[in-house]
Amino acid sequence: MEPLRYIWLAEPLAVCRMPSTAAVPGWLPAEGFTTVSRTADELSIVCSEAAVPAGVQVEPGWRALRVLGPLSFDAVGVLNQITGPLASAGIPIIAIGTFDTDYVLVRSSDQIRADEALQAVGLVSLG
Repeated sequence: MEPLRYIWLAEPLAVCRMPSTAAVPGWLPAEGFTTVSRTADELSIVCSEAAVPAGVQVEPGWRALRVLGPLSFDAVGVLNQITGPLASAGIPIIAIGTFDTDYVLVRSSDQIRADEALQAVGLVSLG
C-alpha cells in the first residue's frame, strides 16, 4: 500500500460561528478553502482569516492539510492514519470531508509538530 500523501494549504484559516438561522454571508471568499455547515445549533464557516469581518464570533489561527486524492468512497481508515498520530502528539484537530478528499485543520502553532508526528509514522508531506 502506498503511503498517504498530503500538502499544507498556504492560507491561514479561521473557524466562525453564527446563529443556525443566519443566511450564508456574502463576505465569503470566492476562492481558496471555504466550507459552510449548518446544524440545528449553528452555522459554522471555515475560511480565510483575512475574509472574516469584525463582529463575527471567530477562532483564528488554523492551518489545513489536504490529503492528496481524489479518495474513493470505499477508502477505509484515511482519517485514522492522520488523527491517530496527532492525538498521540496531543494535537487537537477539526476534520472536514469533501467529495474528493479529506482536510484536517490544526492550530497554526501546532503545524510543525503535526508534520513531524505524521512523517514519523510514514505519511508523506509534499509541502
